[in-house]
Amino acid sequence: MDDHTKALENKESAHSCCGDRKKHRSEQEYKDLIRRLNIIEGQVRGIRGMLEQDAYCIDILTQASAVSCAMNSFSKELLSNHIRTCVKEDILNGKDESINELVATLQKLMK
Repeated sequence: MDDHTKALENKESAHSCCGDRKKHRSEQEYKDLIRRLNIIEGQVRGIRGMLEQDAYCIDILTQASAVSCAMNSFSKELLSNHIRTCVKEDILNGKDESINELVATLQKLMK
């Protein structure tokens, strides 16, 4: 087997679910994630407005905390979907390297 063929096989095996580091999501998953991001975007714009209107610091911090919670919720949903699709598919196909990627990602998220 030549080096080019090995490289192609390694690339395919590393990302079978998401080919070329892209993920094909169901329409419902896409809509749910976009809805969450739209809400977060609105919250961030609201915080900017509060700053522009010289709102009280504690009020701004309360809203910033709500944005952090919303982002955590978004990340949990995305991670859950990833485990149920990509990781599951890779494990069923004997591609255990997804487990290492998942563990590394969890370690980063838990800092």
